Amino acid sequence: MLNPTSRPSPDQRSTRPFKTIGLIGRLGSEKVVDSLQRLIRYLVEHDYHVLVEDRTATVIPHHGQPEASRRMLGELCDLVIVIGGDGSLLGAARTLCRSGTLILGVNRGRLGFLTDISPDELESRVGEVLAGEYEIEERFLLDAVLYRNGVAVGNGDALNEVVVHPGKAVRMIEFELFIDGQFVYSQRSDGLIIATPTGSTAYALSGGGPIMHPKLDVVTLVPMFPHTLSSRPIVVDAASEIRIHIGETNQAYPHISCDGQTRAVAKPDDVLVIKRKAERVKLVHPIGHNFYEVLRSKLGWSHRLGD
Repeated sequence: MLNPTSRPSPDQRSTRPFKTIGLIGRLGSEKVVDSLQRLIRYLVEHDYHVLVEDRTATVIPHHGQPEASRRMLGELCDLVIVIGGDGSLLGAARTLCRSGTLILGVNRGRLGFLTDISPDELESRVGEVLAGEYEIEERFLLDAVLYRNGVAVGNGDALNEVVVHPGKAVRMIEFELFIDGQFVYSQRSDGLIIATPTGSTAYALSGGGPIMHPKLDVVTLVPMFPHTLSSRPIVVDAASEIRIHIGETNQAYPHISCDGQTRAVAKPDDVLVIKRKAERVKLVHPIGHNFYEVLRSKLGWSHRLGD
């Protein structure tokens, strides 16, 4: 393991798992700027080649490092470190999954289910990862395509969830749900959340959906305020094709959001098709990462009796 307080020898530099490190930070936060500056200083002192995302660079002038687009970071870097909240990591993941680049998260947000390094242990924990002491966890994404008269008119991808919702209008949506071509139900509700295991601790959790372990290869469908009390979340194989037919008599124009960002606005009789994306996100965790410990910490669950 590299000592975070000492410079590596030439032999150590040649055997390190990462040589080029990309940095992405959430905009509009002085705390993120502080962490970015600390991290750049640490990486430069330890002879790493650092690339700063071009948008991130606007908040840290005179940083002195090369800049690149987010997509280019994926092509050029061995590891990308994201400083911010889960939203920052979600945005980076949707781009970096195409190149398979490893992603490490530093939490400068609120809950931080995905960004698991705290600011007060920034140098020590990042140093452990850079020394090769880390675990890799793969997570799948969803791909959503909206069709109108058989022609694709909008698309998006999501690490957390795809949501069909009424947008600014306060009215119910009528739709039919099909899974692998089989009719499941017709429903009137405020919408539907289609969540990955990663997203099961996000919006779907607020809607009453189950928490799913990240290793599960499943998708959960959570109705939003359904008109019938018998409507409940269902869990299906992640390899399933999920098809949502927007009712022809709808007066609302449902919005299709991916990870909280609107990607398309549907019209009556449109069809939304959701499938598992071929590419996967590769998250890096320090050794000893424990999903259940994260849940206890973030959700305030009780510890063992007597602790």
